[in-house]
Amino acid sequence: MGLGDTTIASSERPELGSINIALGEYPETSKDDTVDANKVADAIVAKINDAITSGKNDVIADLFLKDKSYWRDHLALTWDFRTAKGSQNIKKLLDEAKVQLARVKVDKSSSFRTAKFGPIDAWGDVNGISFFINFETEIGRGDGVVNLAEEDGGWKLFTIYTALKELKGHEEPVNHRRTKGVKHGGDPARKNWKERRDAEKEEIEPRVLIIGAGQGGLTVAARLKMLNVPALMIDSNKRVGDNWRKRYHQLVLHDPVWYDHMPYIPFPPHWPVFTPKDKLAEFFEAYVNLLELNAWTSTDLKSTSWDESKQQWTVEVQRRKADGSVENRTLHPRHIVQATGHSGKKNMPDIKGMDEFKGHRLCHSSEHPGANPNSKGKRAVVIGCCNSGHDIAQDFYEKGYDITIVQRSTTCVISSEAITDIGLKGLYDEDAPPVEDADLFLWAMPSELFKAQQIRVTKVQAEHDKKLLDGLHDAGFALDRGPMGSGLLMKYFQRGGGYYIDVGASQLIADRKIKVKQGQEITQILPNAIEFADGSKLEADEIVFATGYQNMRTQARLIFGDEVADRVGDVWGFNEEGEFRTMWQKSGHPGLWFMGGNLAISRYFSRVLALQIKAIEEGIVGAAGSSEAQQQKDDKKDSPMAESFDASGV
Repeated sequence: MGLGDTTIASSERPELGSINIALGEYPETSKDDTVDANKVADAIVAKINDAITSGKNDVIADLFLKDKSYWRDHLALTWDFRTAKGSQNIKKLLDEAKVQLARVKVDKSSSFRTAKFGPIDAWGDVNGISFFINFETEIGRGDGVVNLAEEDGGWKLFTIYTALKELKGHEEPVNHRRTKGVKHGGDPARKNWKERRDAEKEEIEPRVLIIGAGQGGLTVAARLKMLNVPALMIDSNKRVGDNWRKRYHQLVLHDPVWYDHMPYIPFPPHWPVFTPKDKLAEFFEAYVNLLELNAWTSTDLKSTSWDESKQQWTVEVQRRKADGSVENRTLHPRHIVQATGHSGKKNMPDIKGMDEFKGHRLCHSSEHPGANPNSKGKRAVVIGCCNSGHDIAQDFYEKGYDITIVQRSTTCVISSEAITDIGLKGLYDEDAPPVEDADLFLWAMPSELFKAQQIRVTKVQAEHDKKLLDGLHDAGFALDRGPMGSGLLMKYFQRGGGYYIDVGASQLIADRKIKVKQGQEITQILPNAIEFADGSKLEADEIVFATGYQNMRTQARLIFGDEVADRVGDVWGFNEEGEFRTMWQKSGHPGLWFMGGNLAISRYFSRVLALQIKAIEEGIVGAAGSSEAQQQKDDKKDSPMAESFDASGV
């Protein structure tokens, strides 16, 4: 059937080749609530600076807990995504750093960032000292987060996070560095803003070509704009935002507005908590205009080739103009960003009899236009139990269909209220800190510790949702709590699917208004029904396969061909250190980058990706390096299964 391996439990199954990472351990809690947190923070940072000055990485390593400690680095020192665990490995990371720290200081710019004694875990069992830092390296500046734990009567480093924020001499033109926006004078050839902008959009010779104008393309285009790197987005759709505008009728984002803000232009304060798809599409279109991003819509990529000697691409594109004419253009970018989403081509199974189906429609969820309001009483079957599958099933029910959802394995279900009121509470909500502070705090957490925390969070969410989950169980809907019980986010990070944020469909299932067919393989499609391995049949007038998408490398293979795709690493999921694989970093093929994820992930990692491209363009030392992990090839990656990305939950 081609819908994923079931030899491993659905809750534990990661993307192929990805690591089902271990659980991190927290140190003993400190009971000294009278400690002067600012004084302790200043003292330990002073020791770090002294060791930096003397070049003694062993001294820095000795400031950490021996085994239960982490240094997570995003570009600042390693020009890579790295997490070192334990003082010995932290010393090794510092010894091998491509960029040297120059200075660290405690960030006292706000009450959220300043040093404080209190919980350093998510549930308040482990007390310590936490604070934000600013730092400089020989090439840039950045921010970070530090957590301290008490050991043998003294304070030790438990975690440090260092994230590059800007390159020296190439700072973003924001706030005090904003441009004038006008050139006064008597030049008779002087053009106004609109003339200059129109010329830029049409005549641009991009250093970076971005394929796709969804949230991934838009956010990295915005970051590159601020770094003065000429970039162009191309999209086959007629309008920016069509990637959302054209999706199924009732689609509304399942993540809340506080989590979804875009770089530079956050959503306004009156924005609804959950954004409807068409409203988001309109915002995307406005975002392009307000940030002066370059986007060619109705544009198809015809061919690409890479010149190793020149280190640049030759790209042929075809634009369909508003007047009906067609324009062919040849571009020579040094970089291509594949921003077609963190998944690849649709995962549409090949099942016997599909071509013989006589019903109204059989399609993938990406092609589903919405339920027909004039088809009351018709029989619909949705195959797949993630967000899309549930939303489409709910839409069918609301239009009067007899609807059944087919579930092959288990699904992690968490209510929308449990996400907003428990999972994101205090970090992404109406009274939370600024979104940049929240992002830094979130990504500062090593993945092992985040997974351990999410187990506790998920348990509380399950207690909140107990009545709903019991109803689902009684209706024959199979549930899980994610890998090792760590919930929805970890399932998303490790596998990319297998979950549903409930916005109403779960209660319909519990009430038997949406029926469930669980645990059976589909053997064939009949002219007006589906046949299962147990011999049962399910009559259907419409069938929708909400079976997700394959790994992003499959899309790269379609776009660039085998020669390019064979060089890139596997995409998504974790490596041995708990860092994402291939996304937002060197892909294994020069000049090719992968960009994707939800709005929050795109917001954060778009900066990381743009800084790498800018550093390469400016010839900054260390930018051309790539990690051994990125260069290693998975022996299985060329097989079809290596490019499977099971987002179906079936």
